[in-house]
Amino acid sequence: MIRTNFERTVLQSVQGKIHHPVNATPFRVDVNGKAHVLPATGGITYNVKVGDPVFGWSGDHVEPGVSIRNEDKNENGALMLFACIGNEARVVTGDAKGAKGFVIGKHGGIDHVLIQFEEEDLDKMAVDDKILIKAWGQGLKLLDYPDVEVMNVDPRLFLNIPIKEEEGRLKVPVVAEVPAYLMGSGIGAATAFSGDYDIMTEDMEEIKRLGLDKLKFGDLVLLRDCDNTYGRGYLKGAVSIGVVIHSDCIKMGHGPGITTILTCKSDKIEGYIDENANIINYIDYIK
Repeated sequence: MIRTNFERTVLQSVQGKIHHPVNATPFRVDVNGKAHVLPATGGITYNVKVGDPVFGWSGDHVEPGVSIRNEDKNENGALMLFACIGNEARVVTGDAKGAKGFVIGKHGGIDHVLIQFEEEDLDKMAVDDKILIKAWGQGLKLLDYPDVEVMNVDPRLFLNIPIKEEEGRLKVPVVAEVPAYLMGSGIGAATAFSGDYDIMTEDMEEIKRLGLDKLKFGDLVLLRDCDNTYGRGYLKGAVSIGVVIHSDCIKMGHGPGITTILTCKSDKIEGYIDENANIINYIDYIK
C-alpha cells in the first residue's frame, strides 16, 4: 500500500446551500456563432449522474447531481478549497434531511461543489437546502513520492484507486489520455486546489481519434504535459490525473471539466488504461 500521512490529515466541516441556476442572458453562443437556449449550471439535476456520458446532452456545462454554493465569497472560497472528491455529504435542512451523498467535483467560474445523492433523495430536496460536507483530503502527502502533489481527493477514495508502484513511479488507472493542447478554459489559474479546467472539444475529429468522446462523469483521465502544482499550465514531461466533473460545452475553449487529484512536474506518474477507472467504482465507504 502507498504510504501516506493519512492519520495526520484534518477532517473538518464545510457547508453550502443548493444554488438556484442563474442566467444573465437567454442565449449561449457556440463556436460557429449560433445562439442556443439551453439548461446549464446550478440547481438539482435529476437525470444526470456519475457514470453517464458527458457528451450528447442538450445543455451546456451541465453539472450532475446537486450544485451547492455560499453567497459569502470567503465562505464559498473555503467550501471550494476544502471539499474533496469522495467526501461524505449530508443534507441538514429540508425534507431530505439526513440523506447522504458524496462530492463528485468542483466547478470553477460558477464556483459550485457538485454532490451525488440517490434519486429518491433528490426528489425531496429544494433550492436553498443546506448540505454539510466532511471535508477531508487537502494536506494528504505521499511519503515516498515527495515530488507528487495530491489534491482534491478524499484519502479513502485515493487509497481505493488501484494505483501500482513500479520502479519509483505511480501507475494510475485512467480511461484515456488528454494532450496538453486540448486543455482550455481554466488554464493559467492561480491554483488547481479549487475548481476545474476544460478539455476543448471544437475539433470533434481529434476528440474521437483520442477516444475522448466516450468520457463519462467520474472518469479518471491523464493530462499529458500538464503541470497543476502551483496553478495550471504547460510543462513538457509533467503529468496530472483528474476526474471528469461536468458535461461538454458549446462555447469556444470549453468542454468537459476536469478537477485535478494528482500532479507532478516529472514522469513519476504514469497511466494504464482501464475502462472501469471511474470514482463510482472506488467509493464503498459511505453508508
